[in-house]
Amino acid sequence: MIEDKAIIAVFTKSLKLKPDESCLIVTDTIKERIGRAFYDYASRITPRRKLTLIEPAKEHAMEPPEDTALEMLEFDVELLITSKSLTHTRARRQATAKGARIVTMPDVTEEIINRCIDIDYDALREDSRRLYGTLKKACCVRVTTKLGTDIVFEVGGGDFFGGNGGIFDFPGAYGNLPEGEVSFAPDTCEGVYVVDASFPDLGVLDAPLKFKVKNGVVYGITGPRSAEIIERLNRAGPRSYLVAELGIGLNPKAIVTGNVLEDEKVKGTVHIAVGNNLSYGRDNDVPLHLDGVITKPDIYVDSKKIMEEGGFTGRGKI
Repeated sequence: MIEDKAIIAVFTKSLKLKPDESCLIVTDTIKERIGRAFYDYASRITPRRKLTLIEPAKEHAMEPPEDTALEMLEFDVELLITSKSLTHTRARRQATAKGARIVTMPDVTEEIINRCIDIDYDALREDSRRLYGTLKKACCVRVTTKLGTDIVFEVGGGDFFGGNGGIFDFPGAYGNLPEGEVSFAPDTCEGVYVVDASFPDLGVLDAPLKFKVKNGVVYGITGPRSAEIIERLNRAGPRSYLVAELGIGLNPKAIVTGNVLEDEKVKGTVHIAVGNNLSYGRDNDVPLHLDGVITKPDIYVDSKKIMEEGGFTGRGKI
């Protein structure tokens, strides 16, 4: 059962839904029970609320049905509680551009909601803004781990995500809940990254997965179940191999469970994604976005170390 305090935190600490605003809950047949719990609470706040039930998508970043996409243009506040992510969809971007405040909760569970959504959002925003400012001014970011990750990202001029720390109280604000990451889509990157925590739909990894990257594109994936990942990427097309995101986790209550929605928010982890990067102002339009989560990284921003084995240090201390 979802705890009331977690649902209340979403509506009062994060989205700050007002009685004169409209609220749309989009959910699917897999996450319907959770979606209805949030709909029921929204009904206490505003009479202008609606729940829309859709069929589950086959992959993260696939578009919702056209009538749902059109419906998303008509509401002030929206929660997208689905088994596959709608964050990186045209429908979400168009609704955001029109001013909707949107929270996406892909593959969320009751346990995740109860554990790490009722947090101190003011403190998270302070941490997020500090890290956001550090990364925004950078030219390059290097990530290394003892397992073999060594990859350098050119930051470039794309959009950044996460500076609001989960407080989505202004027109056009959007993000995941649970919140707790700062991320960007690099101009390019080069090196190797080793995913040791989790990967979408594979859960907690029994053994690491190695991704080789050249000119911003993955050209080799090895490790147990790597064939499954390659098959998913091939179905989406060759552009799905583009490295789409580097993110750093900040949520103090998140733990690694095998669910990437939470895992990528764990404080002191990084995640690297391939696929769609349109949400960052880039142009890789593919129906897929897959994040691999890495633990105990060292992070260097323009050669200055801000993290050592997952702990913020020195000028980067948070």
